[in-house]
Amino acid sequence: MTGQSERLDMLLAQIRACTICADLPLGPKPLLQAGQTAKILIVGQAPGSKTHIKGRPFDDASGRRLRDWLGVTDSQFYDPANFAIVPMGFCFPGTGRGGDLPPRPECAPQWRQPLLDGLPDIKLTLVLGQYAMNWHLPSAKGQSLTKTVERWEEFWPNLLPLPHPSPRNIRWFRNNPWFEQDVIPHLQKRVQNLI
Repeated sequence: MTGQSERLDMLLAQIRACTICADLPLGPKPLLQAGQTAKILIVGQAPGSKTHIKGRPFDDASGRRLRDWLGVTDSQFYDPANFAIVPMGFCFPGTGRGGDLPPRPECAPQWRQPLLDGLPDIKLTLVLGQYAMNWHLPSAKGQSLTKTVERWEEFWPNLLPLPHPSPRNIRWFRNNPWFEQDVIPHLQKRVQNLI
């Protein structure tokens, strides 16, 4: 067990020192969280500019909504023994016309599988948004996010597709009240059983 933990620590140090995307607007600053005993994996797309500046994943309005969905405190959420936070891209990719750019394509092929292999105790993977769904739910590729989230019970209890908790998705939350009424109670119960 100690050998596996040391390997994960070495891999995390390599990821945090990564400069594959040296041309990023705010420079490379990989943000992630992982511990070998984590039971819950959170997969988003990439850090936003606010979290890049703060240096902590989901330390923004999206993170507050996500912690509400999970029914956890900040200290529970930021404990790597509880949650691994492994986005599709580890660095802020920059901003485009409609918001943040997609995760950089270099990141996942370089780091994703070795990192996931170092997290043997994951019991629940939360897949936030379309980019994460394309990787973790290839059978849903080409489906709308809403259709994939509507099918949540097909993946439960080991995986849960979720909309991104961003304030930009407030219209989606209003148009889909079933999500918070039906899905969130199951999510909170499962999280409490795991941490």
